[in-house]
Amino acid sequence: MHAPTPAAFRWQDADAYLFDIDGTLLVTRDYVHWNALNHAMLEVYGVETTIEGIAYHGKTDLGILRAALLRAGIADVAFEEKLAPALNVICREVSEHKGDIVAEVCPGIHEVLSSLQKSGKLLAVASGNLESVGWQKIAAAGLRDFFSFGCYSDRFEMRSDIFRSAVHEVKERLGTQATTCFVGDTPEDIKAAKSSNAPIIAVSTGIFSMEELQAHSPDLCIDCCSGLLST
Repeated sequence: MHAPTPAAFRWQDADAYLFDIDGTLLVTRDYVHWNALNHAMLEVYGVETTIEGIAYHGKTDLGILRAALLRAGIADVAFEEKLAPALNVICREVSEHKGDIVAEVCPGIHEVLSSLQKSGKLLAVASGNLESVGWQKIAAAGLRDFFSFGCYSDRFEMRSDIFRSAVHEVKERLGTQATTCFVGDTPEDIKAAKSSNAPIIAVSTGIFSMEELQAHSPDLCIDCCSGLLST
């Protein structure tokens, strides 16, 4: 299924395609990333808490940490002072437990990535994960060879900044006239793509329904990437 789209939008015409990870490329059926975030808050900030109850879908790792620690009484100044070592702990923990990552590839992803790759499109990742965390998940899903580069949250707390960085990287690689299309599963992905003046395909393979995504006016809204193969 897919929602009607403006006649002017032809999703196959972009030069580069930037994919979100969680809920878009894959869904993890484990607690490796979750536990790493919680461990970092305990080890670095001395706070025994979890990210339970934080609306983390669509947030970056930095944003998730900030929200969870603010709820636990850690103000912004203290958060910023210890952020670098906290991010190191997250990456360390995920790397040490990468063998426990269970990554389920979302429907249609293999076929769409293969089709785009054969068409000579530049494929990359734009994700709120930290870089090493994101690549570990993608590797666990067997998708690493599809992607030329990734833009992650190591330097950016806001998803919009990650997406703008991705667009800039595409233009650096392909030229200033190169066009980019994003693929994501949350309202935040849609907002970030719009802030970059780039089209976005929204997929309801995460926690948000097609109706919820369509309310934010993506250029195309489908239930999963399999729908692209007949669009």
